[in-house]
Amino acid sequence: MSAHDYKSAKRPEPDQLLVDIADYALNAKIDSELAYETARYCLMDSLACMFQALDYPACTKLLGPVVPGATLAGGARVPGCGWELDPVAAAFNVGTLVRWLDFNDTWLAAEWGHPSDNIGAILATADYVSRRNRAAGKAPLTMLDVLSAMIKAHEIQGVLALENSFNRVGLDHVLLVRIASTAVATQLLGGSREQTINAVSNAWIDGGALRTYRHAPNAGSRKSWAAGDATSRAVRLALIALTGEMGYPAALSTPKWGFQDVLFQGAGLTLARPLGSYVMENVLFKISFPAEFHAQTAVEAAMQLHPVVRERLDEIESITIETQEPGVRIIDKTGPLSNPADRDHCIQYMTAVPLIFGRLVASDYDDVVASDRRIDRLRARMRVVENPQFTKDYYDAEKRFIGNAVQVKFSDGTQTERVEVNFPIGHRRRREEGLPILEEKFRTSLEPRIGVERFARLNDLCRSAKRLHAIGVDEFLPLVTA
Repeated sequence: MSAHDYKSAKRPEPDQLLVDIADYALNAKIDSELAYETARYCLMDSLACMFQALDYPACTKLLGPVVPGATLAGGARVPGCGWELDPVAAAFNVGTLVRWLDFNDTWLAAEWGHPSDNIGAILATADYVSRRNRAAGKAPLTMLDVLSAMIKAHEIQGVLALENSFNRVGLDHVLLVRIASTAVATQLLGGSREQTINAVSNAWIDGGALRTYRHAPNAGSRKSWAAGDATSRAVRLALIALTGEMGYPAALSTPKWGFQDVLFQGAGLTLARPLGSYVMENVLFKISFPAEFHAQTAVEAAMQLHPVVRERLDEIESITIETQEPGVRIIDKTGPLSNPADRDHCIQYMTAVPLIFGRLVASDYDDVVASDRRIDRLRARMRVVENPQFTKDYYDAEKRFIGNAVQVKFSDGTQTERVEVNFPIGHRRRREEGLPILEEKFRTSLEPRIGVERFARLNDLCRSAKRLHAIGVDEFLPLVTA
């Protein structure tokens, strides 16, 4: 609760959190080579996710201008597509493509989310500004500006997530995408300190989407375009602020009417650590399996067990899955699964598929694979339990583990070994092992669509920090657009 008297019309000073976010977005100088290196890989990974999503009509039907024909010559471009759109629409397109397959990077704490969701706002705004500048004879933004904005958006979203749990009050994590994207979009557009504070205040005033679409019995495809929606709203709020439209300085702290009292049960919002480059340096890449991150290590454990159980599926009596408390709360799901969005948020489904087939790919969530009766037969034999040590290690700032263990028992009384995996291949502690897989994900996702020669130029550029940092955004986008 704030000390502000909500009956007084005297306008207060901006909430400190609004000031901290704005000052960081506008003024922070990122000097971490690791953060920039990781951001380059994050860009490559996000492009791979976008190009893979183009294979899914459920995604592509949502893309393009808001209404047919509403394009913008010289506007922002969408990777893998041929549209030129206003930056608000382009942000929705890019953000939706990045997020569609649940295959982009992840951050897990009191709140969880996918910091690369912000790339929707960043790429759209940066391309729009760059093309506008070029037409006016001015210098475009560079990909260094894009990578810097990515680091900052990751940091704002991720540090807010460390100790503030929005899911526990029923709000979806894309709220933090909107906050982070609004701050960096306003900066990319050339906004002032006051304009950035105003824009971010309006982002909080918007409140938050409910998590209804992520959970049984309502899980559905909105969870795949919710981030695109958040990034597009962020760009809209940034553009509104640049007109000189006012903000709301006590948007968070005003008693009765502020975000904290209305939507956060009166708790104060906090930054658990100073804003720097911590989140990008420690972000989790989802490079092996398109699966909700709390289940990644369960999938990996099931993959290890596949050779042992594949010839004995009919003999399986029970399967025990040990997971963290958030895994139990979010993805422990029984009963019929009606659509892909339902299935990729069910730890039992995500464990059954690799046990049976020795794989988990995006198409495994489609109806054709889901109709295999063996999947539900195994699901019915699964027991999901919390392992307190996994939960403790999950919240430990020095570990950030996402542990799972899987063990299968057969009807003759024998059982497999208990396979425990504490952190997935995308974890910072497995970077050396994971980056070659990320690079291959990048190649196999883009090369078939843009051709061998253009991919070779793009790949060489992405692997050279010096060259990538220097190229204009408006020169980079043609390498990845139709």
